[in-house]
Amino acid sequence: MTAAWHAGWRRRPLRAAALGLIRFYQLWISPLTPPSCRFYPSCSAYAMTAIQRFGPIKGGWLAARRLGRCHPWNPGGVDHVPDKEPPPATR
Repeated sequence: MTAAWHAGWRRRPLRAAALGLIRFYQLWISPLTPPSCRFYPSCSAYAMTAIQRFGPIKGGWLAARRLGRCHPWNPGGVDHVPDKEPPPATR
């Protein structure tokens, strides 16, 4: 592991823990299940990007909202993490 990774873990332990859990899921759990994500990027990749961009609280909220949209009645499609947080009226 690099020195930058260790420094990031010490400065932002909650963010690092959340990203570590998602990475664990991607490496060990996701390969055991059939591909079923209706969106691009996948929900776990979306969560990683959201947490890296907005932190564990706002990024986690965006990821939870994305998971809530993942159901049989949603057609899915391309759904990238926003570049900045949307204004309150559009949430």
